[in-house]
Formats: sequence, structure tokens, C-alpha cells
Amino acid sequence: MESRRRLPSSTDVLVVGCGPAGAATATWLARAGREVTVLDAAEFPRDKTCGDGLTPRAMLEVDRLGLGGWARERITIEGLDLRGFGHRRRVPWPAGEHGGTGSAVRRTVFDDRLRRTAVEAGAVVLDGVRVTGVERGDDDEVSAVRVGDDRIACRTVVVADGVRSPVGRLLGRTWHRDTVYAVAARSYVRSSRHDHPWIGSDLELRDEAGAIQPGYGWVFPLGDGEVNLGVGALATSARPANVAVKELLQHYARSVRGDWALEGEPRAVTSALLPMGGAVSGVAGRNWAAVGDAAACVNPLNGEGIDYALEGGRLLAELILAGHGTGPRVRPEPLTHAWPEVLRRTYGEAFTVARDAARLLTYPRFLPMAGPVGMRSQVLMTAAVRCMSNTVADSDRDVVARAWRAAGAVARRLDRRPLFAD
Repeated sequence: MESRRRLPSSTDVLVVGCGPAGAATATWLARAGREVTVLDAAEFPRDKTCGDGLTPRAMLEVDRLGLGGWARERITIEGLDLRGFGHRRRVPWPAGEHGGTGSAVRRTVFDDRLRRTAVEAGAVVLDGVRVTGVERGDDDEVSAVRVGDDRIACRTVVVADGVRSPVGRLLGRTWHRDTVYAVAARSYVRSSRHDHPWIGSDLELRDEAGAIQPGYGWVFPLGDGEVNLGVGALATSARPANVAVKELLQHYARSVRGDWALEGEPRAVTSALLPMGGAVSGVAGRNWAAVGDAAACVNPLNGEGIDYALEGGRLLAELILAGHGTGPRVRPEPLTHAWPEVLRRTYGEAFTVARDAARLLTYPRFLPMAGPVGMRSQVLMTAAVRCMSNTVADSDRDVVARAWRAAGAVARRLDRRPLFAD
């Protein structure tokens, strides 16, 4: 079995973490003929705190990996069923180059399928293996990683070890908490509406005392007898989230029990802290790069990260295959500046606008004023969903796309905390 092979003494590309970002990077590199070894500290199948949703942008990458039919057979999601402030709006996913349909697969299943896809492409995947250190050679290049007393020499390192990114921290990756971040909790609940093709999204999220929280509650149908039910709240270091998210989740479950025909109590409750919107510095060195959650590639408005993980893995693989960051045997173009520039070019406008909007939501008076205005208009909510799901394509030329890009350009010029700082 691939996860029980002995550690190699060397490899061309070493990927730390086999979540969506690491598995996607490994798959694309292995399909191109590169020697790839993936190490993950957990034993698969393993769980992750997540909403389990796959937006159209994520599904485009799932299709590219050849898993689109597999995901859609589980459940096809048509869009969002938004509620709040006395209104309800059903908003389909925007049609366009991202495909217009979504899905939802619990992470224990989804990540394990991605792991097997990397193995099928030719990567060696070793689970239950924790990287404990890194060795650096000339020009600050990573020459090897340490696994206890073992050493694996490598030419390129991909850091895909999640939001805490212990290997990223060893290499100098820093999360800046003065920008907006999220606290979230997730659970699973049995429901007779488990196959409903619309995601429930409650924008008026109140705690047991009736106070509005700067976030939203969600219900993702999974098509397997259960729904993923969770809550998320936004915060900054100046305005921390003064809420116990697991208690908030229990209160939210009670409030939607009848609407979603929930059976029993929430189970498998987990919580997480999410750096978002590129609020990290030190995401790359000469022959290493952080990707996915490790690079804070999480949408600040909805906490979505799977689409950026899958897409980022493909983009990083393309950069490595083009000759960036391939270690001391040749003189390649370093990843130090090239990878942050790819991230800024791809996500800069969207993340900067989303960071500004999310920051506004952390002010207690903003959401009670803005929420009712937005929910009164189907047009506004349709535009909001399109922007929140980051499905404004480069080829789009309509008024929403033009306004989104203009706002992003202005926000990037004014933002005092650059995204993905070198």
C-alpha cells in the first residue's frame, strides 16, 4: 500500500501536506513526469474543519483533474438559498466559464480521493509522516527535510500543510492578524433534506442573546443522509470575535432544525481559526513555495478555500515545470518573487476587495444597516454571490465585472498590508 512505503532518501519534488493544495500540485507534477513524494502527518482518511462545499470555481479544477463526474454523482448544487433580515433569496450559481454548478463532498472522502488521484498519477504518498525540520544549503535553498532521524534530500519543496503551516513557519512564513480572519465551527447532522440542491446560507446570524454576529450560518447538503451545518464569524486583532463558536453552532442548529428537518443533535463538532485573503508574508524562497491554506488563500467573505487550493496547486505546478525553484543542480529562476507575483496577479483584486468588505463587517453597526438593504434586492444579492464565490471571470465585460475589477484596483493601491508579501 502506497502510504506504508519506506521513506526515500531523496526526491525531485517534496510536497508537505496531502490536502487539496498538496494533492493537486503533486498530481500535475507527476502527470508531467516529475518525481514527487508527498508527506502528510495525518493518516488517511482524515477529517478537516470545513463546509465541504465545492463552488463552480472549485468544480472547474475538479473537472480538470478528471473527478467532475464522481463529485456530481454524489450531489449537484445549483446555488445559494439566502436568508436574513426578513427576506429570502434563492440565487443560482452564475453561468459562465466556471460551469455554473457546484457540489459538496465531505473532506474525509474528498481528500482521500485526491490522495489516490496523486498516487494514480505516479506520486509516492506517505501518510502518518510528520516533517520535523528543514535543512538549508547555499543561497538559503532547502536541501532536505527531516522526519525524526531520517533525512530526505530534495530539489523543490511545496508547503501545503494547512492553516497553521508548521513547515511554513520554519521557513519564515508569517501570518498577520491585524487583517481580517475567521473563527468557524462545523458539524454533521442527519436530515431528510440531505439531497436538497441548494446551500442554506443565513446572513443574519444571531447568538442566543439575540446579538448579530459578523458572519453567517451554513447548511451544505451532502446527498449521503447528512448535511454539513456550521457557523463562521469574522474578526481582526482590534475587533476579536467575542463569541464561542461551538455554542453558536448549537444555537444555530436549533434555529434551523424545522426548516432543514434535522434529526438528532450535531455530531463531530470541530472548530478552526482561518487566516484569509493572502494575509501572510514569506510564502516562497528560492526553491520552496507555500500554497492553499498555508498561503492564506481563503476568501475573506465566505471562508472558501478549496477552489484556491486546487487552482493554486495547478498554477504552482506550472511554475515549477517552467523551471522555477528546482534546486542546486541547475541555476533556475527562483520562486522567491515569482510565486508571490502569481498569487497577487491571480487573486489580488478579489482578495483585496473582499478583505475590505469583510473588515467593514467586523464593525458592530455595519451589518444591521447594510444587510436589510442588500437582501431587499435580487439584483444586488445575485451580484454579491458572484463576487463572493469569485466567479467573475477575466473574460467578463458586464457592469458587475467592470465594477469588481475597478474596486479591486483601487483597493490594492490603498491597502496598507500587501497581499502575499515577499
